[in-house]
Amino acid sequence: MDQVPITPAGFKALEEELKERKTVTRPEIVEAIAEAREHGDLKENAEYHAAREQQSFNEGRIQELEGVIGNAQVIDPSKFSGDQIKFGAKVLIVDEDTDEERSVTIVGEYESDADKGLISITSPIAKALIGKSVEDSVAVVTPRGKVTYEVLEVSYS
Repeated sequence: MDQVPITPAGFKALEEELKERKTVTRPEIVEAIAEAREHGDLKENAEYHAAREQQSFNEGRIQELEGVIGNAQVIDPSKFSGDQIKFGAKVLIVDEDTDEERSVTIVGEYESDADKGLISITSPIAKALIGKSVEDSVAVVTPRGKVTYEVLEVSYS
C-alpha cells in the first residue's frame, strides 16, 4: 500500500475509530456470539449468524484502519500559506453558470465527507483544483456534465 495523505484531524479520527472497534465493538460482538450459542442449534440460529457477520465486518474494518494508519502520511495544512491550492486547502469556488458559491476542503480519501465540504484528493474536482490560484477558472467533468468554477479564496488553517 502506498502512503496515504491525511490531515492531523483525519488521522486522529481514524485512531479513535480503531480504538473504539477494538475495545468496545469487538467485545460486544464476542458477547453476542456467546449469547447466541446458548440458544442451541447454530444452523438455524439467525442471531448467531448475524453476530458472526458483524464480527467479520468489524475485523475487516480493523484491518483496513490498521493498514491506513500504518501508511498514513500526516500533512498539517496549517503550515502552508499562499493562494496556490494544495492538499489541505480550504477553497471558496463559484459556479460560473449559476453563481452558486461553495466551500470545499481538500483532504485524504479516508476522511472525505461531501456533506461537510471535505473532498477527497482523488476526486475530479480536487484534481482539477490542485495547483490553481485565486481568480483561476477550472473546468470539471461531473455526473451532471461539465461545470466551470472560478477560485475566489484559498486558505489554510
